[in-house]
Amino acid sequence: MYIREFPTVLPGLVELSDWLAELDCTEVAMESTGVYWQPIFNVLESTCSVTLANASHIKNLPGRKTDKKDAQWIAELHRWGLISSSFVAPREIRELRDLTRYRKKLKGYETSERNRILKTLEDANIKISTFMSDAFGKSGRLMLDALVNGEVTDPEQVADLAKGHLRPKIPELTLALNGRVTLHHRKFIQRSLEHLEVP
Repeated sequence: MYIREFPTVLPGLVELSDWLAELDCTEVAMESTGVYWQPIFNVLESTCSVTLANASHIKNLPGRKTDKKDAQWIAELHRWGLISSSFVAPREIRELRDLTRYRKKLKGYETSERNRILKTLEDANIKISTFMSDAFGKSGRLMLDALVNGEVTDPEQVADLAKGHLRPKIPELTLALNGRVTLHHRKFIQRSLEHLEVP
């Protein structure tokens, strides 16, 4: 039985792949613990048939647990065909999933920031979301920028920034914008708007 340890950084994993090739090893079994299996799988999948086992399905007998004993146990189970391989999507699908998860996370973050801005506006008695379906559209952003910059303080002037189908709602928007925006509100909204603009 051959036992060696390799670093988990890329050069170490490449060394592992080369070592397996030298031994004519084309079958590898490993357990899917968290995300730790992914870098190893990514390196070995092009040269070996990798069986990824559900960790709960291959638990060893209770007792002293070490990485070496685990490796021997997994190898023994695999040798006798007792490991059911978990489904691993092709690399292209895995990469797409990563991008999809990241986009979902960003959208959730964006929603959170927008809600924070609307809550801050409510705290300042600004009710534009009552009369605008999208307070962060073109008209909404113009009004928010005007409120944050403090250059325009008259509610009627801010409401006059409305575009398109919002123009008829200027009287209602004027009332909705008649709040008390403090320096604290401005700074808070400005920070959130900057976060929304990060790509």
